[in-house]
Amino acid sequence: MNPSPFSFARTSEEQKRLDEIGRLADTLRDEAARADEENGFSYGAIDALKEAGYPSLTVPAEYGGAGASLYEFVLLQERLAQGDAATALGIGWHLGIVLELANQPAWQDKYEALCRDIASRNLLINRAATEKGTGSPSRGGRPATTAEEVEGGYLLNGRKTFTTLAPALDLVIVTASLEPDGNHGEFVFPVATEGVRIEPTWDMVGMRGTASHDLVLEDVLVPPEARVKHTRSEPSRPGPAAHPYLLHIPACYLGIALAARREAVTFAAAYRPNSLPHPILELPHIRQLIGEIELELSAARHFLYAVAQRWESAPANPGAFAADLSAVKTFAVRTALTVVDKSMRIAGAHSLAMTHPLQRLYRDVRFGLHNPPMDDVTLKQLADRAERELLPPPEGTAEA
Repeated sequence: MNPSPFSFARTSEEQKRLDEIGRLADTLRDEAARADEENGFSYGAIDALKEAGYPSLTVPAEYGGAGASLYEFVLLQERLAQGDAATALGIGWHLGIVLELANQPAWQDKYEALCRDIASRNLLINRAATEKGTGSPSRGGRPATTAEEVEGGYLLNGRKTFTTLAPALDLVIVTASLEPDGNHGEFVFPVATEGVRIEPTWDMVGMRGTASHDLVLEDVLVPPEARVKHTRSEPSRPGPAAHPYLLHIPACYLGIALAARREAVTFAAAYRPNSLPHPILELPHIRQLIGEIELELSAARHFLYAVAQRWESAPANPGAFAADLSAVKTFAVRTALTVVDKSMRIAGAHSLAMTHPLQRLYRDVRFGLHNPPMDDVTLKQLADRAERELLPPPEGTAEA
């Protein structure tokens, strides 16, 4: 086992996988920088991850995958993000969906075949749920994308935004409004289906390498079996509550913060202006900033891994962890923002050069504010929890 106190690996096997993905992540930094500069996509990173079998990390072992736990998924994602945050965030959605669908009854007739395809063919899958006019799907917006039942299946028409990893996806899960009743439905089918096209619209200030382009559907005919049959009590999309698989999001942004930490400390150890007889690492105010970074990262990472491990210990009671699952993301992103900012204070104006890694980390980390769950949802959950625990129920309300 690695004796480093900054390693959260619990076993020698987890540490071995962590070391392997760490070596791979370190080779991806240059291409990640190029993808950002060119507003392109790291095809090399995807190829390297496929060669390592990473797309099947969360596929159950009985279906040919690595069978990684939630904890290990988060552990490896954080390390991958230190080398290429955009690719880590993108493939995190794929891996998280594999974890998510295992516990959705509506997917049980499709899940094994999907997993075996992912394990044997290194397929990539993601949801296409967001639309320009509906906002975040977690807030309950009705899809403008339509699905009309016709002879031979369903005819889909619409446009989806923020389709992360669009250039590399093999399969897509599309949410649509079923005509004429307007109920929500989910459909899974290959991106190569006739009538599907990727429109390169992604031009953002950060996370440029995610290539989260628009997915355009024009008279896309999918077979009846493409529809995911939900029960009446099971929504076709998760509501605003957090889900365990979303822990890959705070893991990614803490990975960015760890990368910023590395850049700051390395810079401070090497930079010696001619006004000093020693590197700036020895200056008290620089050491104070580094100490603050260590303190903040330690707290956020302990929170992340404690919640992941707690979930694994008692997954049968998801409601008990909803607020913590949300709070981890908010706390991690807030921590990552301040850590990157303090790292840039250490490097000074050097960090603002477009050739310096910190300016990309600065832009990428701010995307965490716009990934689910949103802060207002998290804070409401926490306030509701405090009210339930500390105040008596209103008169006339039966206690649960």
